[in-house]
Order: sequence, then C-alpha cells, then structure tokens
Amino acid sequence: MKLKWNGHACFTVTSDSGVIIIIDPYEPGGFAGALRYAPVPDKADLVLITHEHSDHNFVKGLKGSPKLVRESGELRGIKIKALPAFHDDRQGAERGKNLLFSFLVDGIRVAHLGDLGHMLDQQQVDQLEHPDVLLIPVGGTFTIDADHAFRLTNMIKPKIAVPMHFKTEKVDFPIKPAEKFSELFTKVKKLEQSEVEISKSGLPQTTEVWVLKYAC
Repeated sequence: MKLKWNGHACFTVTSDSGVIIIIDPYEPGGFAGALRYAPVPDKADLVLITHEHSDHNFVKGLKGSPKLVRESGELRGIKIKALPAFHDDRQGAERGKNLLFSFLVDGIRVAHLGDLGHMLDQQQVDQLEHPDVLLIPVGGTFTIDADHAFRLTNMIKPKIAVPMHFKTEKVDFPIKPAEKFSELFTKVKKLEQSEVEISKSGLPQTTEVWVLKYAC
C-alpha cells in the first residue's frame, strides 16, 4: 500500500492491485485564498468524504468519475466502515456532523478521522477496529487540538500516526503546526517526502508519528 499526503486532510491511498482512494479532497484557493494547496493530480477509483465543507468535499476538482463514498460498504474489494461523529464538541451544533472512516487495504487497516471536533469514548475507538495507520487532525480551532490528538492516539494505539489539518505556509487558517502534536511523542519521523510505501510486515512495533511533506 502507498500513502500520499496531498495537503490539509487529503490523502491518496493506492493498493498493491492499483485501486486508488482519495480522502477529503480540498478546494484549491478556497476560503478566499486561505487554502493554497495545488489541485490533486491523482485519478481516483473511490473518493471518501467525511463531511460537506469545501476543504474536504471538492470532488469536482478531481479527474475522472470516481465512486463517491459517504457511508459504509464494500467497493472494489475494499470494505469501508463509516462511523458517525461531530465536527465540534457540541454534538454538531456549531459545525455539523463528521464521519470517521476505517478501511482495510493490503492487510493494513487505515482510519481517517476527518474534522473530528471531540474526544471519542472507548466504544467509538473499538469501532475503528484497531487501525494500523491513523490519519488524525491536530491543528485545533476547527478540530481537536494537539493535546486531545495525543490522548486519542494513545487510546487508539496505531502503529503509525500521521498528523493532518495543521498549519503550513499554504494554510492561513488559525490552526497550529504539526510540531505541537509531534513533540508530545518520543518516536517521530519527519519525512522529506509526501508518499510512503507501507507493508503489514514493515509496521513498527509501537506507535510512531510520521510527519509527511505535502505533495501539492
């Protein structure tokens, strides 16, 4: 399996058989230019959408005619679980609903938490089915912050935690950089690449934070 961070909360996952999944595509130049990541170049088979904000659901900017996924199901041989959550800590009263996605690719379980705005309880964590790779928002303001993301990562216990939805030079949102999250861990890899290849046999024994470089 290959995992690429395009920027913001958008990832491209490519299976060994060539199935391409894009999660939460953003609108380039959205929010009056506050989001300046370039268009996502990949042509997806499946697009997973966690919620209906333009920095997460810009499907019309993608190539081809991918299948849109907003609920649980099995597509292209990949079982996808969509779990209900909220974009804030007030049951969605401020920013609405948010989906948590958990899916299996090449024997590796991946969880993408979208714009999660609250802590999860143990039952919700268990429903994620012990992800090997956790894609977690860490920037705060619109999502959980670094401290809550740290606590949640310790509850979920993934092999690899990849921060997303944080401050970079291409984002003018009032959110914090990835370092606020990564500095809370002892095992951290700051990679000078946007794409990594991950195999089940190559997973670390205990949680490592991998900070990727945006591709777009």
